[in-house]
Amino acid sequence: MYDLVFLHAPSVYDFRERATLWGPISDLVPSTPVFDMYPVGFATMLAHLQGAGFDVRIANLAARMVRSERFDPDRFVAGVASRAFGIDLHWLPHAHGALALAERVKAHHPETPVIMGGYSATYFHEELIRNASVDYVLRGDSTEVPLERLMEHIVAGSTPIDVPNLTWKDDRGAVHVNPLTYVPDSLDHLTLDYHPMVRSVVRHVDLANAMPFSHWLEYPIMASLTVKGCTQNCTICGGSAYAGRHLSGRSTPAFRSPELLAKDVRRLGALSRAPVFLLGDLRQAGKDYTRRFFRAVQGHKGPVIVEFFYPVDRAYAEELAGALPNFIVEFSPESHDPDVRDASGKHYSTKGMEQTIDACLAVGVKRFDLFFMIGLSKQTAESALATVDYCRMLLARFDDGRLIPFTSPLAPFLDPGSRAYEQAEQHGYVRHAQTLEDHRRLLMQPTWKHILSYETLWMDRDTLADVTYEAGLRLNRLKRTVGLVSVDKAEETEERIGEARALMRQVDMLIAAKEPAGLEAELRALKSRIDKANTSTVCDKAELDVGVGPLPFKLINLLSVGLGLQP
Repeated sequence: MYDLVFLHAPSVYDFRERATLWGPISDLVPSTPVFDMYPVGFATMLAHLQGAGFDVRIANLAARMVRSERFDPDRFVAGVASRAFGIDLHWLPHAHGALALAERVKAHHPETPVIMGGYSATYFHEELIRNASVDYVLRGDSTEVPLERLMEHIVAGSTPIDVPNLTWKDDRGAVHVNPLTYVPDSLDHLTLDYHPMVRSVVRHVDLANAMPFSHWLEYPIMASLTVKGCTQNCTICGGSAYAGRHLSGRSTPAFRSPELLAKDVRRLGALSRAPVFLLGDLRQAGKDYTRRFFRAVQGHKGPVIVEFFYPVDRAYAEELAGALPNFIVEFSPESHDPDVRDASGKHYSTKGMEQTIDACLAVGVKRFDLFFMIGLSKQTAESALATVDYCRMLLARFDDGRLIPFTSPLAPFLDPGSRAYEQAEQHGYVRHAQTLEDHRRLLMQPTWKHILSYETLWMDRDTLADVTYEAGLRLNRLKRTVGLVSVDKAEETEERIGEARALMRQVDMLIAAKEPAGLEAELRALKSRIDKANTSTVCDKAELDVGVGPLPFKLINLLSVGLGLQP
């Protein structure tokens, strides 16, 4: 018997039976439209609990369901014996799958406690704890130590009255909300190099369940966490400084020390040929922090992805290139339009954006990914489409193939805790969901347009969907023209966009004409077409990947870690 098994559900538990036109909601992230990537917290909690002597396992049910139609998650859950089960409700699109999975756990293990956590669980903790299948909710952005204390109580059969950040039910069903007092000011107590997970995989012979997302075996990108919390206040972000104060009690960010971060990068880079993704802008902790990190990581030759939250100058770009010669940039100005960008909380100039691109290309960045978004405050349809014209100008100016622009919708939900969610009217958003149950019900709608939890004063749901497809079509054609994607790939993407638009029109007509029971049958008849249109809708997902060659893993190093031959 395990002490704790972490379970990651798909966004919709029965997605394989349903016909849902998910559209482009996951085109710019590694996971599929059912969000089969579990949060990085699974890895840190596993390492922490293993260090405290607990036997812990991760089971990514979503990824297994994506990879194999024969995998039965219900049978798997029924066959696992554990003192407790942990289910993440970090991202709100899991509002259906996480709760359905909790119900299945209770059906098979009625006496075993179910623990939930994550940003969305934190936000909706009082609603969540009243669900009959949920026994505990851990709140905040740092649950490693509270989870250890809770597990001690579960093993001992005692009452968790002293566990910080915990919302729980007692034997009579009464709800208790313990104070949110565990807010660490550093990440140096965490293990962030995935070595404990690798050893767990080898010990349990369990690679299939531990995969972070469904195609990780082909593209084993790994994330290194630089910070919890944020210095920025982007309007739509549930991880902003505003959200951190209200959700996690975090008044200031907590950073990983630069020396430990550099060690993490080296150890992760020794496991695979895919990039190490540094989550968070390194500059948030100040110049001394970044320079200490650059000194400590100097000479690491593997690919590393860095994020910019605001423009950089040439001097910083040179320091970055000197320390990480194979660096890749992800920069998300969201819009080319200064008014839209400012309304999104990104208070910098178009000139600053362009100087950032220029500086990074000049010092040898391997690629520069530029992300734009549709569904923003003050953004009209004309402004969203004009972003593609702006990309045309950029690609004419920076024409060596390293600058790669992307566009996608803000979908499917506004982040709970973000300013857009909490101050919707002030920022021009019209919300269609207030409670966790509201979001769960939206996930049962037939298309991503109908699932959207919001509209704006400038674009309703129909317009948001139409503009997303049109912008994707125009940007795809632009990439084909300048050679960023092959003619064949561009034609495939254009066909998928056309098919997705046709399916959206067909579903709209069915909704107008059919009763709910008849609608389900009609949608099931379209399932094969819908499934084919659900991935790489507005761009090919492979555009995001960095080449890793035929052997993505460094097998000797991986085996050495798994067998405990490396510390």
